[in-house]
Amino acid sequence: MNDTVTDALDAVVRGLSLDSYRWHIFLCADQTKPLCCDKGAGLEAWDYLKRRLKELGLDRGEAAILRTKANCLRVCQHGPILLVYPGGYWYRHANSEVIERVVQEHLLGGKPVQEYLFLTNHP
Repeated sequence: MNDTVTDALDAVVRGLSLDSYRWHIFLCADQTKPLCCDKGAGLEAWDYLKRRLKELGLDRGEAAILRTKANCLRVCQHGPILLVYPGGYWYRHANSEVIERVVQEHLLGGKPVQEYLFLTNHP
């Protein structure tokens, strides 16, 4: 790679805190063919997640929580579906109330929200 490409990638890595994030959330939202939930519900959940992470200062820095809007996580029921890595924590019905609990209780507090958790992939 040339220096310009490397410098540009390094700037993105620093700007997004890719080298120091703790959690990465994937949210099934804005589906091409909505199956797990109404498209509007998915987009509302996505907007809430983005706003709350920014309000809490968790969108960058050492405590960064990355977020990715997924077209589909292939569960196709009880959505929106929210997936947290590392650990592979799968949550159902991820509306704003559930997202708030996941952020506060699981990501900041260290205790997964059992009421909405339907699967974990960690040993």
